[in-house]
Amino acid sequence: MNYFIDAHQDLAYNILSFNRDYQRSVYETRAIEIQDPVDGLTSQSLLGWPQYNQGQVALVIGTLFAAPARREPVLYPNLAVYHTPEQANQVYWRQLRLYHQLAEEKSQVYRLIGNKTQLQNHLAEWQNLPEEPNPDEFLPIGIIPSMEGAEGITNFDELPQWWDAGLRAIGLAWAGNQFCGGTREPGGLTSLGRELLDKMAEVGFILDLAHMDEPAAFECLNRYPGKIIASHANAASLVKGYNSNRLLSDELIKAIAVRNGVIGVVPLNSFLNSEWVKDGGRSAVSVRLVAEQIDHICQLTGSTRHVGFGTDFDGGIGLEHVPYELDSIADLAKIHPFLRDFGYNQTELEAFNAGNFLRVLESVLPE
Repeated sequence: MNYFIDAHQDLAYNILSFNRDYQRSVYETRAIEIQDPVDGLTSQSLLGWPQYNQGQVALVIGTLFAAPARREPVLYPNLAVYHTPEQANQVYWRQLRLYHQLAEEKSQVYRLIGNKTQLQNHLAEWQNLPEEPNPDEFLPIGIIPSMEGAEGITNFDELPQWWDAGLRAIGLAWAGNQFCGGTREPGGLTSLGRELLDKMAEVGFILDLAHMDEPAAFECLNRYPGKIIASHANAASLVKGYNSNRLLSDELIKAIAVRNGVIGVVPLNSFLNSEWVKDGGRSAVSVRLVAEQIDHICQLTGSTRHVGFGTDFDGGIGLEHVPYELDSIADLAKIHPFLRDFGYNQTELEAFNAGNFLRVLESVLPE
């Protein structure tokens, strides 16, 4: 397989909050936003339909994302901020409806993937994409929806409705909430969080551990019987100057692997070197550090089956915040030469690109 699967992109959030049109080239989007700045937008886009095709990024896990108003409200404007779970519920449903609307009204650009047959047919098209795709024959981007932070789930009886509407994965936390601790807000699973896990398992959702505080994540690994990923999270032990609860300890990485989970490595400078600005800025950060993250996870777990990509591009991450070799989503393959230097072969590269996350998706999607 020559294509990529990206396990985390905040597409609906960006479209609704910043009016970004991902049918455009990333360069057109940048030019428009420089000419006419958008309130709350602090970084240049990395995403565009031509660049998905040029980089052979066939499928993304597209999030439903909203931030609690207490956390950096300036960075999360408009409908992406909520004060109550009821408001979060409304935001998430609007974002999920947007994915359906995009797939219906711009089917040449977006394709919602809800079952195994749709997934296989979609990827079969991308398997034969030429290295230099014809703009007149660009393929649609496949989207599988995921909820980033479960605060929008106000009634557990609603979970089957979310599934029927196409949601396939849920992460309990972004920040801390009534279910568990999250980024910069530590805490284990609550009794409500345990009940949510049990109800999620009954429906069959993938559980996403990204953003969860470590004690909560370990308890999830022991309690949740379904499939588990960490859609966008690096190994904390490799990150110079790191001091937070957002990334994964080596012990947690090994535990995720025991559960046959997959981790999406993030090419974000602050997740590669927390002191990157002081150390020289963007020009001092190479995608070699991304390759080192992948290699570290493989060495820790003794396997190449537990790591892929979760870029989080445009989710607070712009051109200014990624390694200097990356200009857009089209450039993910620039990591490959470093991985080859570490001794990984083509079959293993394809597992990192797509195969590992594909294995999880195929095991969860209905026929």
